[in-house]
This record gives sequence, C-alpha cells and structure tokens, in this order.
Amino acid sequence: MKRKIIIFFYICLLFFLLFHPKEALTGVKNGLGLWLNIMIPTLLPFLILTGALLKTGNIRKLLKPSAFFWKTFFGLSPAGAYVLILGLLCGYPMGAKLAHDLYIDQQISRREGEYLLTFSCNASPAFIISYLSGMLLKNKISAVQMILTFLAADLFCMLFFRFVVYRGHTVDSVCVNKIKKETYQQDSIGVILDVSIMDGFETITRLGGYILLFSLILASISFYWPFHAQSCMLFTAPLELTTGLKQIAGAPLPWKSRYLASMLLTSFGGFCVMAQTKSVLENSLSLIPYAISKCLNASAIFLILVFSDIV
Repeated sequence: MKRKIIIFFYICLLFFLLFHPKEALTGVKNGLGLWLNIMIPTLLPFLILTGALLKTGNIRKLLKPSAFFWKTFFGLSPAGAYVLILGLLCGYPMGAKLAHDLYIDQQISRREGEYLLTFSCNASPAFIISYLSGMLLKNKISAVQMILTFLAADLFCMLFFRFVVYRGHTVDSVCVNKIKKETYQQDSIGVILDVSIMDGFETITRLGGYILLFSLILASISFYWPFHAQSCMLFTAPLELTTGLKQIAGAPLPWKSRYLASMLLTSFGGFCVMAQTKSVLENSLSLIPYAISKCLNASAIFLILVFSDIV
C-alpha cells in the first residue's frame, strides 16, 4: 500500500511537470539556486575535509585529552564530541552525516550515534546570523540571543534523551576494525583526499536532489491550492527550511508572529532536511530519535519564547 501511494505521488509530480512546465521550472530553478548558491559553498568543503580527517583515524587522538569533560557533561565519547562540535558549527545535516560515518567506521556505538541525532543536528550559526537574523528578520532580534535560545532547546533535548530515554547510559564500548584502521594508515594522503572528494560530491548531489524534489512539491501545492494563499503557507513552509522562512518573512502577519514561526521552523528543520537526514543515515541509524527530538526542540523553543516574553 505504501509503495502504491509513493508511485501515485511520483506520477502526480510527473503530470505537473508535463502540463505546467512554467510553474515547475520556476520551482526547480529556486531549488537549484538554493543548492548551488548556499549548500555547495557552505557544506561541500566540510564534507571533504571531515571525510579526510575521518579516514586518517586520528579523531580520537585529537579529542582524547578532553574525554572526561565530554563524558561527564554530555555523555559522549571523544569521537561523539567531534560529531557534536561540527554538527553545531556546520548545520543540517552534517551532524547526522558524521554520526553515520563514525558508526560505520566503528568509532561510536549505535546507541551513541542515535543519541547524537537528538541534539547535534541544527541550523548553523552562520545560517542564523546571515539569513534568519540578518536577511529575513532585519536584525530586530540579536543573532546571539537567537543562537542562545536554540542552544537552550538543544540542551533540554540532550538532558531529556540522556537521562529519561537512555537512563544515563549513552556510550557503549566499540570494537575498532583493525584491518580497516591498517588500510587507512597505508593509504597515501592523495588517495584519502581523492576518496573524500568523491564521497563529498556524492553526498552533496544526493542532498541537492532532495532540495529539487521538495521545491517541485512546493510549487505543485502552491499552484493547485484552492483556498487563500496565506493558508497554503501552513502546508508549504514546513516542506523546505530556507524557502519556508522566506514565505514566513513575506507573510502579512504581525512581526512577533513571524518571528515565532521562523524560530519554530528553524528548530524543526523542515521535511526536506528530515528526508536528507534519512538519506545520509542510510538505514544504519534510526530516524525516530531525530524526528522526536525535532518536535521536542520546537516545543521547547515555543515555551522559551512565550514564557520569557520575547514574543
């Protein structure tokens, strides 16, 4: 039944492409522009460099001196701390990608990988400062204040999953594959870099495909929507984060309502980011902890903003 629904959905999109090429082309162009102008410049270099660092096998050595800190305050191994740091700095879906890669590389356990999905997958500070705060909200709210609000919600999610869901047991011992480790050590820097570049382009192309698909879905819903355009935004804004935030910024709503909606959508990430996260996990880690944490994160953001009188 599920397969039939998906096939029917694909056929509907195909008919939209065939019978409304102008509207479809506009949607695809928007998605392609987002991929080329934002995702590739900001994410691809990190994918290549983190992939190369991962293949050298030195991540544990780099963060081992601070292992006690990460274990005590975050319930993470040194390798898990690496995922958290880059996940927070690089934004969606870097945290999920690194959690998957380190789990496959046997540097973190499955439990720790899924635990990381609950608080290391967020919008990057650069995205919040330049796009959300600067371009859309015109710096009416301090970007630092917004980042601290997101971090507070992440902290709440981390504590909830660490002590309520996982009962304080988030790090399992892992057996490092000695054959794989020796292979990495024998590879030259050039070979490691070549493989990392190809892996980076494969990942960024896959993520771009999801952006194009969701941009097409957004265009088709907007075209066929029979009611007021403002009500359409309730269904289209959560589809893709960047486009959804732009729709909210241009909506005829009070400024506080637009700010609250923008913060909620940014914390949730949107369904396109969720599909991208599912893609980079490759069925190795469960998407369920991520999905639950995003809903919990958005709820925490709502409570923080409402009860702190920010909105």
